[in-house]
Amino acid sequence: MDGAMYVVTAAAGGRRAGCLVGFASQCSIDPPRFVVWLSTENRTYDVARAARHLTVHVLGRDQRALAELFGGRTGDDVDKFARTAWEPGLDGSPVLSDVRVWFTGRVERVLEAGGDHVGFVLAPAGPGAGPAEPPGPLRFSAVSDVEAGHPA
Repeated sequence: MDGAMYVVTAAAGGRRAGCLVGFASQCSIDPPRFVVWLSTENRTYDVARAARHLTVHVLGRDQRALAELFGGRTGDDVDKFARTAWEPGLDGSPVLSDVRVWFTGRVERVLEAGGDHVGFVLAPAGPGAGPAEPPGPLRFSAVSDVEAGHPA
């Protein structure tokens, strides 16, 4: 499987975080819902547990550098947001300026699946951005060699 890659960002309690995500999908048409799966080892997971909104950024083929920053570095050691342009969105959830396709979702429920990732079901909650003809997404195969900032 060679799924699209996303950066998911969150803010809560004066903290912000973001990570590279490969497990995500639309999960309902009516009502519209999208689920992102975050590693329980990741700092973003801790911030997301306290957040009311998450922002999902769809990386384009030309955005490997963002994938490396958010997938290969940990927010425990590096302020990723000092290394890329962003603006605060709903509840402060960071919106990455260089990503053309993104949306913010309200956390509707959290799915504990018993594994090393937890699902966050999101309902569309505000502004988003997307061109009429979105560019092709950055695929897993293009970033499979990025060494993770945290173990899976």
